[in-house]
Amino acid sequence: MWRKASAAALLALATPPESQKSLEQVVSSAWKTLITLPTRQWSRVAVGVNACVDVVVSGVGLLQALAVDPGSGLNREVLHSKEDLKEAFIYYMERGAAAERFFSDSEVFQRIARAAAEYPGAKLYVGGNAALIAQKLATYPDLVVLLCGPIGPKLHEMLDEQIVVPPGSMQETDEYHLILEYKAGEQWGSTQAPQANRFIFSHDLSNGEMSSLETFVESLEEFDPELVVLSGLHMMEGQGRELWEERLKEIPRDIPIHLELASMTDKDYMNSIMQEVMPIVSSIGLNEQELLFLSQAGEGPHAEMVAWQGIPDVGRVSDILLWILEQHGRIEPSSEADLTRIHFHTLTYHILATVDGYWGNQASAVMAGARVASSQACGLQAVDPSKVELKAPLEFYSSHAEPREQLSLIPEQPVTVWRRGNVTFYLTAVLVCRQPLRTVGLGDAISAEGLVYSEFETQQPF
Repeated sequence: MWRKASAAALLALATPPESQKSLEQVVSSAWKTLITLPTRQWSRVAVGVNACVDVVVSGVGLLQALAVDPGSGLNREVLHSKEDLKEAFIYYMERGAAAERFFSDSEVFQRIARAAAEYPGAKLYVGGNAALIAQKLATYPDLVVLLCGPIGPKLHEMLDEQIVVPPGSMQETDEYHLILEYKAGEQWGSTQAPQANRFIFSHDLSNGEMSSLETFVESLEEFDPELVVLSGLHMMEGQGRELWEERLKEIPRDIPIHLELASMTDKDYMNSIMQEVMPIVSSIGLNEQELLFLSQAGEGPHAEMVAWQGIPDVGRVSDILLWILEQHGRIEPSSEADLTRIHFHTLTYHILATVDGYWGNQASAVMAGARVASSQACGLQAVDPSKVELKAPLEFYSSHAEPREQLSLIPEQPVTVWRRGNVTFYLTAVLVCRQPLRTVGLGDAISAEGLVYSEFETQQPF
Protein backbone atom coordinates (compact mmCIF):
# COMPACT_ATOMS: atom_id res chain seq x y z
CA MET A 1 0.00 0.00 0.00
CA TRP A 2 2.75 2.38 1.06
CA ARG A 3 4.69 1.59 -2.12
CA LYS A 4 1.71 2.43 -4.31
CA ALA A 5 1.08 5.67 -2.45
CA SER A 6 4.72 6.73 -2.69
CA ALA A 7 4.77 5.91 -6.42
CA ALA A 8 1.67 8.04 -6.88
CA ALA A 9 3.30 10.84 -4.87
CA LEU A 10 6.44 10.66 -7.02
CA LEU A 11 4.31 10.75 -10.16
CA ALA A 12 2.50 13.80 -8.83
CA LEU A 13 5.86 15.49 -8.23
CA ALA A 14 7.00 14.62 -11.75
CA THR A 15 3.92 16.16 -13.38
CA PRO A 16 3.51 19.71 -12.05
CA PRO A 17 -0.02 21.11 -11.72
CA GLU A 18 -1.19 23.27 -14.67
CA SER A 19 -0.43 26.48 -12.75
CA GLN A 20 3.26 25.53 -12.37
CA LYS A 21 3.85 24.44 -15.96
CA SER A 22 6.04 26.67 -18.11
CA LEU A 23 4.37 28.35 -21.09
CA GLU A 24 6.46 26.06 -23.30
CA GLN A 25 5.05 22.96 -21.57
CA VAL A 26 1.51 24.35 -21.91
CA VAL A 27 1.87 25.04 -25.67
CA SER A 28 3.60 21.71 -26.31
CA SER A 29 0.93 19.65 -24.54
CA ALA A 30 -1.86 21.68 -26.24
CA TRP A 31 -0.32 20.77 -29.62
CA LYS A 32 -0.36 17.09 -28.65
CA THR A 33 -4.06 17.28 -27.85
CA LEU A 34 -5.22 19.55 -30.66
CA ILE A 35 -3.24 18.46 -33.75
CA THR A 36 -5.17 15.85 -35.73
CA LEU A 37 -4.73 14.48 -39.24
CA PRO A 38 -7.49 15.33 -41.73
CA THR A 39 -10.15 12.75 -42.58
CA ARG A 40 -9.04 12.66 -46.24
CA GLN A 41 -5.27 12.35 -46.61
CA TRP A 42 -3.06 12.53 -49.69
CA SER A 43 -1.81 9.17 -50.98
CA ARG A 44 0.33 10.31 -53.97
CA VAL A 45 2.35 13.54 -54.03
CA ALA A 46 4.73 14.62 -56.81
CA VAL A 47 7.57 16.95 -55.82
CA GLY A 48 9.99 18.86 -58.03
CA VAL A 49 12.28 20.28 -59.16
CA ASN A 50 15.39 21.35 -57.24
CA ALA A 51 17.64 18.77 -55.60
CA CYS A 52 21.30 18.75 -54.63
CA VAL A 53 23.80 17.74 -51.96
CA ASP A 54 24.22 20.34 -49.23
CA VAL A 55 27.68 20.76 -47.75
CA VAL A 56 27.25 22.46 -44.38
CA VAL A 57 30.35 24.07 -42.99
CA SER A 58 31.46 26.89 -40.65
CA GLY A 59 31.45 30.03 -42.84
CA VAL A 60 34.27 31.81 -41.02
CA GLY A 61 36.29 28.56 -40.85
CA LEU A 62 35.98 27.92 -44.58
CA LEU A 63 36.83 31.50 -45.58
CA GLN A 64 39.91 31.36 -43.34
CA ALA A 65 40.89 28.02 -44.95
CA LEU A 66 40.57 29.75 -48.35
CA ALA A 67 43.09 32.34 -47.07
CA VAL A 68 40.59 35.21 -47.29
CA ASP A 69 41.03 38.12 -44.87
CA PRO A 70 38.06 39.67 -43.08
CA GLY A 71 36.98 43.11 -44.32
CA SER A 72 33.80 45.05 -44.94
CA GLY A 73 30.54 43.64 -46.25
CA LEU A 74 28.88 44.38 -49.58
CA ASN A 75 25.60 43.01 -50.92
CA ARG A 76 26.64 41.23 -54.14
CA GLU A 77 23.76 39.90 -56.26
CA VAL A 78 25.97 37.44 -58.21
CA LEU A 79 29.31 36.12 -56.95
CA HIS A 80 32.27 35.99 -59.35
CA SER A 81 35.21 35.40 -56.98
CA LYS A 82 36.36 34.50 -53.46
CA GLU A 83 36.43 38.25 -52.67
CA ASP A 84 32.78 38.66 -53.73
CA LEU A 85 31.90 35.66 -51.58
CA LYS A 86 33.65 37.15 -48.55
CA GLU A 87 31.95 40.57 -48.96
CA ALA A 88 28.46 39.09 -49.39
CA PHE A 89 28.97 36.65 -46.48
CA ILE A 90 30.06 39.50 -44.15
CA TYR A 91 27.16 41.71 -45.31
CA TYR A 92 24.61 39.08 -44.24
CA MET A 93 26.52 37.83 -41.21
CA GLU A 94 26.53 41.29 -39.61
CA ARG A 95 22.75 41.43 -40.11
CA GLY A 96 22.14 37.85 -38.96
CA ALA A 97 20.12 37.32 -42.17
CA ALA A 98 19.90 34.34 -44.52
CA ALA A 99 20.69 34.67 -48.24
CA GLU A 100 21.23 32.53 -51.32
CA ARG A 101 23.46 33.51 -54.27
CA PHE A 102 24.67 32.16 -57.62
CA PHE A 103 28.45 31.73 -58.11
CA SER A 104 29.25 32.36 -61.77
CA ASP A 105 32.75 30.86 -62.13
CA SER A 106 32.54 27.07 -62.42
CA GLU A 107 36.24 26.35 -61.82
CA VAL A 108 36.59 28.57 -58.74
CA PHE A 109 33.34 27.13 -57.40
CA GLN A 110 34.60 23.53 -57.79
CA ARG A 111 37.77 24.43 -55.86
CA ILE A 112 35.74 26.03 -53.04
CA ALA A 113 33.34 23.03 -53.00
CA ARG A 114 36.25 20.58 -52.66
CA ALA A 115 37.75 22.64 -49.82
CA ALA A 116 34.32 22.75 -48.12
CA ALA A 117 33.66 19.00 -48.41
CA GLU A 118 37.12 18.26 -46.96
CA TYR A 119 36.92 20.90 -44.22
CA PRO A 120 37.04 19.29 -40.73
CA GLY A 121 33.51 18.90 -39.37
CA ALA A 122 31.80 19.52 -42.74
CA LYS A 123 28.52 17.60 -43.07
CA LEU A 124 26.77 16.35 -46.21
CA TYR A 125 22.98 16.34 -46.36
CA VAL A 126 20.12 15.97 -48.82
CA GLY A 127 19.56 19.49 -50.21
CA GLY A 128 17.27 21.49 -52.46
CA ASN A 129 13.74 22.43 -51.39
CA ALA A 130 12.08 19.71 -53.48
CA ALA A 131 14.31 16.91 -52.17
CA LEU A 132 13.89 18.13 -48.57
CA ILE A 133 10.10 18.31 -48.94
CA ALA A 134 10.11 14.81 -50.48
CA GLN A 135 12.23 13.50 -47.56
CA LYS A 136 9.78 14.98 -45.04
CA LEU A 137 6.74 13.58 -46.87
CA ALA A 138 8.42 10.14 -47.08
CA THR A 139 8.31 9.90 -43.26
CA TYR A 140 4.58 9.13 -43.68
CA PRO A 141 4.51 5.42 -44.65
CA ASP A 142 1.18 5.59 -46.53
CA LEU A 143 2.33 8.38 -48.81
CA VAL A 144 3.93 7.58 -52.19
CA VAL A 145 6.30 10.40 -53.18
CA LEU A 146 7.68 11.07 -56.66
CA LEU A 147 10.78 13.30 -56.77
CA CYS A 148 12.06 14.91 -59.95
CA GLY A 149 15.25 16.92 -59.96
CA PRO A 150 18.92 16.60 -60.95
CA ILE A 151 19.75 13.55 -58.83
CA GLY A 152 23.36 12.36 -58.85
CA PRO A 153 24.75 9.15 -57.28
CA LYS A 154 25.55 10.68 -53.85
CA LEU A 155 22.12 12.23 -53.49
CA HIS A 156 20.34 9.07 -54.66
CA GLU A 157 22.13 7.06 -51.99
CA MET A 158 21.04 9.59 -49.32
CA LEU A 159 17.33 9.69 -50.29
CA ASP A 160 14.64 7.77 -48.40
CA GLU A 161 14.01 4.47 -50.20
CA GLN A 162 10.28 5.18 -50.30
CA ILE A 163 10.90 8.03 -52.79
CA VAL A 164 10.27 7.22 -56.46
CA VAL A 165 12.84 8.79 -58.82
CA PRO A 166 12.06 8.61 -62.58
CA PRO A 167 15.03 7.47 -64.74
CA GLY A 168 15.05 10.84 -66.54
CA SER A 169 16.00 12.56 -63.28
CA MET A 170 19.19 10.56 -62.73
CA GLN A 171 22.48 12.23 -63.71
CA GLU A 172 26.13 11.20 -63.55
CA THR A 173 27.33 13.95 -61.20
CA ASP A 174 25.85 15.63 -58.15
CA GLU A 175 25.05 19.32 -57.79
CA TYR A 176 26.64 20.75 -54.63
CA HIS A 177 25.32 23.70 -52.62
CA LEU A 178 27.58 25.23 -50.00
CA ILE A 179 25.98 26.36 -46.76
CA LEU A 180 28.15 28.62 -44.67
CA GLU A 181 26.77 28.69 -41.14
CA TYR A 182 27.55 31.13 -38.36
CA LYS A 183 26.55 31.13 -34.69
CA ALA A 184 24.93 33.91 -32.65
CA GLY A 185 27.68 36.19 -31.32
CA GLU A 186 30.34 34.65 -33.61
CA GLN A 187 33.02 37.14 -34.58
CA TRP A 188 35.29 37.57 -37.62
CA GLY A 189 37.44 40.67 -37.78
CA SER A 190 35.14 43.53 -36.76
CA THR A 191 31.96 41.64 -37.76
CA GLN A 192 29.74 40.05 -35.11
CA ALA A 193 26.63 37.98 -35.91
CA PRO A 194 23.54 39.13 -33.97
CA GLN A 195 21.94 35.70 -34.43
CA ALA A 196 22.68 32.29 -35.95
CA ASN A 197 21.96 31.93 -39.67
CA ARG A 198 23.53 30.80 -42.93
CA PHE A 199 24.69 31.99 -46.35
CA ILE A 200 24.08 29.63 -49.28
CA PHE A 201 25.73 29.69 -52.71
CA SER A 202 26.18 27.36 -55.68
CA HIS A 203 27.17 27.13 -59.31
CA ASP A 204 24.20 25.02 -60.14
CA LEU A 205 23.17 25.10 -63.77
CA SER A 206 20.89 22.08 -63.98
CA ASN A 207 18.69 23.34 -61.15
CA GLY A 208 18.97 26.81 -62.67
CA GLU A 209 17.78 25.70 -66.08
CA MET A 210 15.10 23.59 -64.42
CA SER A 211 15.99 20.90 -66.95
CA SER A 212 14.11 18.56 -64.64
CA LEU A 213 10.85 20.38 -65.23
CA GLU A 214 10.30 18.59 -68.56
CA THR A 215 10.91 15.22 -66.86
CA PHE A 216 8.59 16.30 -64.06
CA VAL A 217 5.72 17.28 -66.37
CA GLU A 218 6.15 14.05 -68.39
CA SER A 219 6.14 11.91 -65.21
CA LEU A 220 2.97 13.48 -63.82
CA GLU A 221 0.69 11.79 -66.31
CA GLU A 222 1.85 8.30 -65.39
CA PHE A 223 2.27 8.95 -61.64
CA ASP A 224 -1.17 10.60 -61.34
CA PRO A 225 -0.61 12.59 -58.10
CA GLU A 226 -3.32 14.21 -55.97
CA LEU A 227 -0.98 17.09 -55.08
CA VAL A 228 2.02 18.68 -56.82
CA VAL A 229 4.67 20.51 -54.80
CA LEU A 230 6.84 22.83 -56.87
CA SER A 231 10.02 24.58 -55.79
CA GLY A 232 13.30 25.77 -57.20
CA LEU A 233 11.99 28.74 -59.19
CA HIS A 234 14.50 30.97 -57.35
CA MET A 235 17.30 28.95 -58.95
CA MET A 236 16.36 30.32 -62.38
CA GLU A 237 16.83 33.91 -61.34
CA GLY A 238 20.27 34.32 -62.92
CA GLN A 239 19.23 32.62 -66.15
CA GLY A 240 17.53 35.12 -68.46
CA ARG A 241 13.84 35.65 -68.92
CA GLU A 242 12.78 33.53 -71.95
CA LEU A 243 14.18 30.37 -70.38
CA TRP A 244 12.10 30.42 -67.26
CA GLU A 245 8.94 31.85 -68.84
CA GLU A 246 8.94 28.86 -71.20
CA ARG A 247 9.43 26.46 -68.30
CA LEU A 248 6.69 27.98 -66.15
CA LYS A 249 4.05 27.48 -68.83
CA GLU A 250 4.62 23.72 -68.68
CA ILE A 251 3.13 23.29 -65.20
CA PRO A 252 -0.11 21.23 -65.32
CA ARG A 253 -3.24 23.02 -64.09
CA ASP A 254 -5.72 20.34 -63.11
CA ILE A 255 -4.25 19.24 -59.73
CA PRO A 256 -3.65 21.46 -56.68
CA ILE A 257 -0.11 22.85 -56.75
CA HIS A 258 1.85 24.17 -53.77
CA LEU A 259 4.71 26.54 -54.64
CA GLU A 260 7.57 26.92 -52.17
CA LEU A 261 9.33 30.27 -52.60
CA ALA A 262 12.94 31.06 -51.61
CA SER A 263 15.33 34.01 -51.36
CA MET A 264 15.44 36.23 -54.48
CA THR A 265 16.89 39.61 -55.44
CA ASP A 266 15.45 40.38 -58.89
CA LYS A 267 12.19 42.39 -58.67
CA ASP A 268 11.28 41.79 -62.33
CA TYR A 269 11.67 38.06 -61.79
CA MET A 270 9.55 38.15 -58.63
CA ASN A 271 6.93 40.14 -60.51
CA SER A 272 6.94 37.59 -63.28
CA ILE A 273 6.35 34.83 -60.71
CA MET A 274 3.49 36.88 -59.23
CA GLN A 275 1.87 37.45 -62.62
CA GLU A 276 2.57 34.10 -64.29
CA VAL A 277 2.84 31.49 -61.55
CA MET A 278 0.85 32.59 -58.51
CA PRO A 279 -2.51 32.55 -60.27
CA ILE A 280 -1.96 28.92 -61.40
CA VAL A 281 -0.94 27.49 -58.01
CA SER A 282 -3.36 26.73 -55.16
CA SER A 283 -0.97 27.32 -52.26
CA ILE A 284 2.35 29.03 -51.51
CA GLY A 285 4.88 28.79 -48.67
CA LEU A 286 7.24 31.65 -47.77
CA ASN A 287 9.16 33.38 -44.98
CA GLU A 288 9.26 37.03 -43.86
CA GLN A 289 12.02 38.10 -46.27
CA GLU A 290 10.24 36.59 -49.26
CA LEU A 291 6.93 38.13 -48.12
CA LEU A 292 8.37 41.66 -47.87
CA PHE A 293 10.26 41.29 -51.16
CA LEU A 294 7.03 40.18 -52.84
CA SER A 295 5.29 43.30 -51.57
CA GLN A 296 8.19 45.54 -52.63
CA ALA A 297 8.28 43.97 -56.11
CA GLY A 298 4.52 44.46 -56.56
CA GLU A 299 4.31 47.81 -54.71
CA GLY A 300 2.00 46.30 -52.12
CA PRO A 301 1.40 47.20 -48.46
CA HIS A 302 4.43 48.28 -46.38
CA ALA A 303 6.65 48.14 -49.48
CA GLU A 304 8.47 51.25 -48.17
CA MET A 305 10.04 49.15 -45.39
CA VAL A 306 13.67 48.24 -46.16
CA ALA A 307 13.61 45.21 -43.84
CA TRP A 308 11.73 43.90 -40.82
CA GLN A 309 12.92 45.24 -37.48
CA GLY A 310 13.07 42.34 -35.01
CA ILE A 311 10.01 40.08 -34.93
CA PRO A 312 7.83 40.88 -38.00
CA ASP A 313 4.71 42.79 -36.95
CA VAL A 314 1.65 40.49 -37.22
CA GLY A 315 -0.62 43.30 -38.47
CA ARG A 316 1.75 44.16 -41.33
CA VAL A 317 2.25 40.49 -42.25
CA SER A 318 -1.54 40.03 -42.26
CA ASP A 319 -1.94 43.09 -44.57
CA ILE A 320 0.55 41.69 -47.12
CA LEU A 321 -0.97 38.16 -47.02
CA LEU A 322 -4.44 39.62 -47.67
CA TRP A 323 -3.08 41.79 -50.50
CA ILE A 324 -1.47 38.75 -52.21
CA LEU A 325 -4.75 36.81 -52.06
CA GLU A 326 -6.72 39.84 -53.30
CA GLN A 327 -4.30 40.61 -56.16
CA HIS A 328 -3.32 37.09 -57.25
CA GLY A 329 -5.75 34.72 -55.56
CA ARG A 330 -9.26 33.41 -55.92
CA ILE A 331 -10.86 35.83 -53.50
CA GLU A 332 -13.98 35.90 -55.73
CA PRO A 333 -15.47 32.59 -56.93
CA SER A 334 -15.61 34.12 -60.42
CA SER A 335 -11.84 34.74 -60.44
CA GLU A 336 -9.62 32.89 -62.93
CA ALA A 337 -6.87 32.45 -60.30
CA ASP A 338 -6.37 29.26 -58.25
CA LEU A 339 -4.40 30.64 -55.27
CA THR A 340 -6.38 30.13 -52.03
CA ARG A 341 -3.77 29.35 -49.36
CA ILE A 342 -0.56 30.96 -48.03
CA HIS A 343 1.62 29.34 -45.35
CA PHE A 344 3.82 32.05 -43.83
CA HIS A 345 6.64 31.22 -41.42
CA THR A 346 9.03 33.34 -39.39
CA LEU A 347 11.23 32.32 -36.46
CA THR A 348 8.70 32.98 -33.67
CA TYR A 349 5.26 32.38 -35.24
CA HIS A 350 3.50 30.98 -38.31
CA ILE A 351 0.31 32.09 -40.10
CA LEU A 352 -1.89 30.16 -42.52
CA ALA A 353 -4.18 32.44 -44.53
CA THR A 354 -6.86 30.70 -46.60
CA VAL A 355 -9.78 31.78 -48.75
CA ASP A 356 -12.91 30.30 -47.15
CA GLY A 357 -14.28 27.11 -48.64
CA TYR A 358 -11.14 25.55 -50.17
CA TRP A 359 -9.04 24.10 -47.36
CA GLY A 360 -9.90 22.07 -44.25
CA ASN A 361 -8.05 21.29 -40.99
CA GLN A 362 -5.95 24.48 -41.16
CA ALA A 363 -5.67 25.03 -37.37
CA SER A 364 -4.03 21.59 -37.10
CA ALA A 365 -1.93 22.31 -40.19
CA VAL A 366 -0.46 25.55 -38.84
CA MET A 367 0.27 23.95 -35.42
CA ALA A 368 1.85 20.87 -37.06
CA GLY A 369 4.20 23.16 -39.06
CA ALA A 370 5.22 25.02 -35.89
CA ARG A 371 5.71 21.78 -33.97
CA VAL A 372 8.08 20.39 -36.60
CA ALA A 373 10.05 23.68 -36.60
CA SER A 374 10.37 23.45 -32.81
CA SER A 375 11.59 19.84 -32.77
CA GLN A 376 13.71 19.75 -35.96
CA ALA A 377 15.71 22.91 -35.15
CA CYS A 378 16.81 21.17 -31.92
CA GLY A 379 17.63 17.97 -33.85
CA LEU A 380 14.88 16.04 -32.03
CA GLN A 381 11.95 13.85 -33.06
CA ALA A 382 9.60 15.53 -30.55
CA VAL A 383 9.46 18.92 -28.82
CA ASP A 384 11.45 19.12 -25.56
CA PRO A 385 9.92 22.05 -23.59
CA SER A 386 13.18 22.56 -21.64
CA LYS A 387 15.12 23.24 -24.88
CA VAL A 388 12.76 25.78 -26.45
CA GLU A 389 11.26 29.15 -25.61
CA LEU A 390 8.08 30.99 -26.48
CA LYS A 391 9.09 34.25 -28.15
CA ALA A 392 5.92 34.98 -30.14
CA PRO A 393 4.00 38.19 -29.43
CA LEU A 394 1.09 37.31 -27.12
CA GLU A 395 -0.81 40.52 -28.04
CA PHE A 396 -1.07 41.82 -31.62
CA TYR A 397 -3.40 43.43 -34.16
CA SER A 398 -5.18 41.92 -37.17
CA SER A 399 -3.93 44.79 -39.37
CA HIS A 400 -1.44 47.65 -39.20
CA ALA A 401 -4.18 50.18 -40.03
CA GLU A 402 -7.70 50.82 -38.72
CA PRO A 403 -10.21 49.22 -38.64
CA ARG A 404 -8.38 46.45 -36.81
CA GLU A 405 -8.95 43.91 -34.06
CA GLN A 406 -6.74 43.53 -31.01
CA LEU A 407 -5.94 39.82 -30.65
CA SER A 408 -4.13 37.60 -28.20
CA LEU A 409 -2.43 34.23 -28.29
CA ILE A 410 -3.52 31.93 -25.46
CA PRO A 411 -0.90 29.22 -24.70
CA GLU A 412 -3.60 26.67 -23.68
CA GLN A 413 -5.31 27.12 -27.08
CA PRO A 414 -2.31 28.08 -29.21
CA VAL A 415 -4.12 29.06 -32.41
CA THR A 416 -5.55 32.55 -32.84
CA VAL A 417 -8.09 32.84 -35.65
CA TRP A 418 -9.39 36.02 -37.28
CA ARG A 419 -11.14 36.91 -40.53
CA ARG A 420 -10.79 39.70 -43.05
CA GLY A 421 -13.51 39.48 -45.70
CA ASN A 422 -13.61 35.86 -46.85
CA VAL A 423 -10.01 35.13 -45.79
CA THR A 424 -9.38 33.32 -42.49
CA PHE A 425 -6.03 33.70 -40.69
CA TYR A 426 -4.68 31.04 -38.30
CA LEU A 427 -1.68 32.04 -36.16
CA THR A 428 0.33 29.80 -33.84
CA ALA A 429 3.52 30.34 -31.85
CA VAL A 430 6.75 28.52 -32.60
CA LEU A 431 8.66 27.23 -29.59
CA VAL A 432 12.07 28.53 -30.63
CA CYS A 433 14.99 26.17 -30.07
CA ARG A 434 17.46 27.78 -27.65
CA GLN A 435 20.48 26.11 -29.26
CA PRO A 436 19.54 25.23 -32.82
CA LEU A 437 21.55 22.36 -34.32
CA ARG A 438 20.31 22.66 -37.86
CA THR A 439 18.35 25.51 -39.45
CA VAL A 440 18.65 24.43 -43.12
CA GLY A 441 15.48 22.95 -44.59
CA LEU A 442 13.24 24.14 -41.77
CA GLY A 443 10.98 26.08 -44.15
CA ASP A 444 10.62 22.98 -46.32
CA ALA A 445 9.75 20.77 -43.35
CA ILE A 446 7.21 23.36 -42.13
CA SER A 447 5.46 23.55 -45.51
CA ALA A 448 5.53 19.77 -46.03
CA GLU A 449 4.06 19.10 -42.59
CA GLY A 450 1.44 21.82 -43.11
CA LEU A 451 0.40 20.15 -46.38
CA VAL A 452 0.20 16.66 -44.82
CA TYR A 453 -2.25 18.05 -42.25
CA SER A 454 -4.27 20.01 -44.85
CA GLU A 455 -7.33 18.82 -46.68
CA PHE A 456 -8.17 20.25 -50.10
CA GLU A 457 -11.91 20.74 -50.54
CA THR A 458 -12.53 19.71 -54.11
CA GLN A 459 -16.04 21.15 -54.24
CA GLN A 460 -16.23 24.88 -55.00
CA PRO A 461 -17.60 27.19 -52.29
CA PHE A 462 -21.10 28.49 -52.88
